[in-house]
Amino acid sequence: MTTILTYTLKNLPNASKWTLRLPVRSLSCSSQLRAAPAGQTKSKKTLAKPNVRNIVVVDGVRTPFLLSGTSYKDLMPHDLARAALTGLLNQTSVPKDIVDYIIFGTVIQEVKTSNVAREAALGAGFSDKTPAHTVTMACISANQAMTTGVGLIASGQCDVIVAGGVELMSDVPIRHSRKMRKMMLDLNKAKTLGQRLSLLSKFRLNFLSPELPAVAEFSTSETMGHSADRLAAAFAVSRLEQDEYALRSHSLAKKAQDEGLLSDVIAFKVPGKDTVTKDNGIRPSSLEQMAKLKPAFIKPYGTVTAANSSFLTDGASAMLIMAEEKALALGYKPKAYLRDFVYVSQDPKDQLLLGPTYATPKVLEKAGLTMNDIDAFEFHEAFSGQILANFKAMDSDWFAQNYMGRKTKVGLPPLEKFNNWGGSLSLGHPFGATGCRLVMAAANRLRKEGGQYGLVAACAAGGQGHAMIVEAYPK
Repeated sequence: MTTILTYTLKNLPNASKWTLRLPVRSLSCSSQLRAAPAGQTKSKKTLAKPNVRNIVVVDGVRTPFLLSGTSYKDLMPHDLARAALTGLLNQTSVPKDIVDYIIFGTVIQEVKTSNVAREAALGAGFSDKTPAHTVTMACISANQAMTTGVGLIASGQCDVIVAGGVELMSDVPIRHSRKMRKMMLDLNKAKTLGQRLSLLSKFRLNFLSPELPAVAEFSTSETMGHSADRLAAAFAVSRLEQDEYALRSHSLAKKAQDEGLLSDVIAFKVPGKDTVTKDNGIRPSSLEQMAKLKPAFIKPYGTVTAANSSFLTDGASAMLIMAEEKALALGYKPKAYLRDFVYVSQDPKDQLLLGPTYATPKVLEKAGLTMNDIDAFEFHEAFSGQILANFKAMDSDWFAQNYMGRKTKVGLPPLEKFNNWGGSLSLGHPFGATGCRLVMAAANRLRKEGGQYGLVAACAAGGQGHAMIVEAYPK
């Protein structure tokens, strides 16, 4: 099968048609730090549907997202998840006994707490009668936790759901080699000294080589960074474009942090350490400094570097989701409605990170909206190259016709509405927790900026993706 890279280069004689429809310099931080003017919520139709329950986000919180190996390094994932749950309880004062179900997303599981949702819930003081389960769907695990909760409420099975996600990259499971594991299991079953000695005689030093986890596709054995490099090359995304976009993300995140806009972040007293109050990966640099970094994956010609990639992050998030009538009966003023959502999947080799491109037009059509109706875009930033490649794919009739079976492109998200408070490149990306951050960012931005509709989208390992429409709750 012809790859996107090969096909693109062979079949696009006019390479300029792939150029981002914005001057490269427009991605620089200086032109993007002006906040969108706040205004009254536009008078648009609501996405409420007859005979379908309205589902609302009452509120959501997250622990500060920290660089792996820093203040959270001695904790376990359920410690962070418990902190997010406790913070949600404090923020909302929701009675624990009315929560019908708890769902958490995670990716790299701690084997001692494989159902981290249940362990965190018990640790946070929820009743042992409250069911909880854990889901995993790579970078959209929290998205899956939320939409699973939406399904339970929409079907009438539940009224009150807590959904969230957690990741602790500071302490990931490292396994013995398969040969060593097999020997240890066989030794455990051996009944006689002779059987044990016979097994031990087969031991070799290379059995001690550990199996280290990697952010790589099982089906292709390719790391996500390698895929991002190839995707950037396929869509002619330059190193400068990627660095400028990353600088934009960090600069906007720093501005939002300084202005107190990241209101979903809760303080967390780390046992035996200081209280953590803010994300620590936000580090605006300069294009000159970023240009000095060497390629991280494809050497020496790659364009993906440590500066324009999301970093390994520890953190947890949690959201309180209810049927609207239940929330109002309890006296809550919800922040937003959770409306239509879609999941997509495509080729995990050549289209690993294009989930937003495929999911966006589908969710807009499902909701009866267009790109012009969206007031706040919140897309997951795995890599600058991934975001900019999605931009170019979304703005290409050729790509829509040849790869998506669509007559026309969906269009380019306007940068003045896009990730205005920073994104995963700067705020961090705990794999299992990012989805809730995206939804809360969209909900909070709509309230702050006076918009009505937000669009959340993300890519994920396995070539999968998710998109959801968030509607502001009337003031």
